[in-house]
Amino acid sequence: MRNPLSTLLIAAALVGGVEAHEIQPMAPSGAAADRFPKPDRPVAEIVSAQWALEKKRDKADEVGQVVALMGIREGQTVADIGAGNGYYVFRLAKLVGPTGRIFAEDITPDYLADLDKKVRESGQTNITVARGEAHDPRLPPASLDAAVLVHMYHEISQPYGLLHNLAAAMKPGGRVGIVDAEDIPSKHGTPPKLLRCELAAAGYKEISLKTLKGGVGYLGIFEAPAAEARPDPATITPCKDETTRKNSR
Repeated sequence: MRNPLSTLLIAAALVGGVEAHEIQPMAPSGAAADRFPKPDRPVAEIVSAQWALEKKRDKADEVGQVVALMGIREGQTVADIGAGNGYYVFRLAKLVGPTGRIFAEDITPDYLADLDKKVRESGQTNITVARGEAHDPRLPPASLDAAVLVHMYHEISQPYGLLHNLAAAMKPGGRVGIVDAEDIPSKHGTPPKLLRCELAAAGYKEISLKTLKGGVGYLGIFEAPAAEARPDPATITPCKDETTRKNSR
């Protein structure tokens, strides 16, 4: 006779549609978080799986703008870091096609469970949902042509660690695109000057930084350093968040 508690747990798993513990990292841990300096800025709280209503983002063709500026194309492997509800994931999956792959990475168990359920129900076979850590996306080495971090950079508690470990997952010349609002971190944005400084401190080379049409923020595109060219974590000096200091006076 089945234990009543076991029956309840199985039923709950079936209702939820996915078991979050099944979603695993795609690679071993990289450099530990405590090897890096803490950012000299507030870290925004993760409050939602989506940044704005899809209608607004669709009207602005947010994904289309990002794809065009980053040169993302069919057959490529792309990671959505902090994938949330999967707004970019499914659109990118159609773009890269069956010969490409999308890694939908996040650190929040509920988001991962919901996203994994959506992926299975969609029938799209070129999407892999992956669990990362706040300082490490835990993605396969040298696997990514591109990565996007959309309206979540200000929520990263250890940006230098995440950028360092993300670089190891990029192919040579791999591009990282960061979409964010031009505001202070406590108001869910990142001042472009601060973004540029933090990316440079982690060894990234700026390609471009442009305001997107439709009021959906700006896109900064950076080339990741080769794994062997990444700065030693001990040598990284945190960038000062002068915009927050100025606004708090």
